[in-house]
Amino acid sequence: MRNAGAVVAALLAVTAPLGAAGAEHTVVIDAMTFKPAVLTLRKGDRVVFRNQDLVPHTATAQGRFDSGVIPVGASWSVDPKTAGRVDYVCLLHPSMKAVLVVR
Repeated sequence: MRNAGAVVAALLAVTAPLGAAGAEHTVVIDAMTFKPAVLTLRKGDRVVFRNQDLVPHTATAQGRFDSGVIPVGASWSVDPKTAGRVDYVCLLHPSMKAVLVVR
């Protein structure tokens, strides 16, 4: 039992350090808009798109991500890993546009 403490300490050291996971941000899809229209986040943060509108939508950034159709009441998430400006649209409603600014 004397080594039990050392074993527990070794197991705890293997877990991810606190703060290693990114923050979570929410983009609400409602009234044919992405809210917020501009979201600033850090690489590795998670962005959750929640469709609270009356119709399905997508969140699509050419070459970066594509949610596919997000049904009414559903959500989809992405973890941007590259810094820069990411313009995205709803492919079903091309007038719906917004921006992620990844630092």
